[in-house]
Amino acid sequence: MSTLERADYRDGQTALTGWVARPAGPPRAAVAIFPTIMNPTPVVEAKALALAEAGYLAFVADFYGAEVPDFQASMKLAEALRGDVDAYRQRLLAALTAMRAIPEAAGLPMLAIGFCMGGQAVLELARANARVLAVASFHGLLETGRKADQPITPRILVCHGDADALVPRSHVLAFWEEMDAASANWHFHSYSGVPHGFTNPRPSPATGTVSYDPSADRQSWAAMLGLFDEVLG
Repeated sequence: MSTLERADYRDGQTALTGWVARPAGPPRAAVAIFPTIMNPTPVVEAKALALAEAGYLAFVADFYGAEVPDFQASMKLAEALRGDVDAYRQRLLAALTAMRAIPEAAGLPMLAIGFCMGGQAVLELARANARVLAVASFHGLLETGRKADQPITPRILVCHGDADALVPRSHVLAFWEEMDAASANWHFHSYSGVPHGFTNPRPSPATGTVSYDPSADRQSWAAMLGLFDEVLG
């Protein structure tokens, strides 16, 4: 079993802490993982280890470069970060740059996945045409401060709980229309009756909107692996 190793990096003057999970053999690709609004948690770390077990080099990104003591603190940090689209996307791109700097990642195809806020983050990367082959969003927010204004290159997978209280159907339809207008190659998997945070078996009671769904968790993960197999050839 791979273990996570610390990897310090920066976004301008902000010191950030990434975490790397390495596979037992040569990695087939490098995957940036963008965590929930709470930043890296044991649940997200477990996803990194699962990717390493599947043969990928995984890099867990840091949104804030600061401690997140509780959910209320995370809300304030997230609001400050996402308030400036350019600064937000720069923070996300800094994680990709840090992942590319890992020696084992040299020359590897790049992919990105994210959960909740991290799901929104990878969609921002797609909108910015970051140098990744594909992104996968798990129960991610679909709204953006800047809709795509050019054709989107990365493949997109969105895995969404249809009962997600944070993402009403009006957001879903607006996202579909945005993706079509940007000529994106997108798949949208919607799981009936499934709420926000369906990949998290240990949700915080502070959020009040998150509930685990093991079937949606398994099916969305399998969909991601299938997409990766397809884009990697």
